[in-house]
Amino acid sequence: MVIFPIIAVELGIPAASNSIIKEVITMLIPNVEHGIISPIRPGLKDIWNAYMAEGAVFGKHDIPFCPTTATEVPDSIITWEEAKSIYKKHISVKEYDFSHNAFVCFYIDDYKFDGPRGIWHDSEQALKVLCHFAGVITPDFSTYQDFPEPLKIYNTYRMRVFGYWLGKNCIAVINNVRWGTPETYDYCFEGIPENSIVAIGTVGGSPRKLEDRERVETGLFKMVEELTPHTVIVYGSANYPCFDELRKMGIRVIAYPGQTASAFAKRRSAK
Repeated sequence: MVIFPIIAVELGIPAASNSIIKEVITMLIPNVEHGIISPIRPGLKDIWNAYMAEGAVFGKHDIPFCPTTATEVPDSIITWEEAKSIYKKHISVKEYDFSHNAFVCFYIDDYKFDGPRGIWHDSEQALKVLCHFAGVITPDFSTYQDFPEPLKIYNTYRMRVFGYWLGKNCIAVINNVRWGTPETYDYCFEGIPENSIVAIGTVGGSPRKLEDRERVETGLFKMVEELTPHTVIVYGSANYPCFDELRKMGIRVIAYPGQTASAFAKRRSAK
């Protein structure tokens, strides 16, 4: 449980069970307008983004199921920062109906997309930006090993519910998969369809770092066991033996250069 007990307390529902809380949220969500939940307490603001979960199917840890709505692999992948820059450039010259053939990912530091004006707290603005692109890889809210377990579960919840909401808004979605040490296997794959396309990021270290490689490889094979994906998108390098093993299993592995690698490649080609 992540969001529902908090809302229950705000609404004055003490010691409510999961099922009762969900029934209350189901009742409230259709009445959410401009972030206001009105039927029980006028002016109560939906600071939990409960509206995103309208119609969702929940799993063991109340993590929503996020369908893979993308039907093809990306031609290219750019970061949220790059997407915002492209958006601002077009809007500044009043090109309001532009489209850009790239998927947007969030394999960047959290503060660059998850601050007070980030995609979670200003989701409507995020949607205005993302709808101009070919699709989205669901946000990579961090689940660091030293995070408290409830925070890791909450960030996994946010990955899925944000992707689910984008899919409902006609955005092509591919699920990002983020695991940690073995105790996260109980929930980190929850809400992702089996036999679909999934995405992972290798920028920023792992599995390049030797101290992280075993954890990454073990989790990768566990992900394959749990989700049986037919395609694994890698943002960053896939030049590691673990990805060769996936290819031997018949899994399509497609690597896309990270932002830094792309910048170096452009400089080399310009010479």
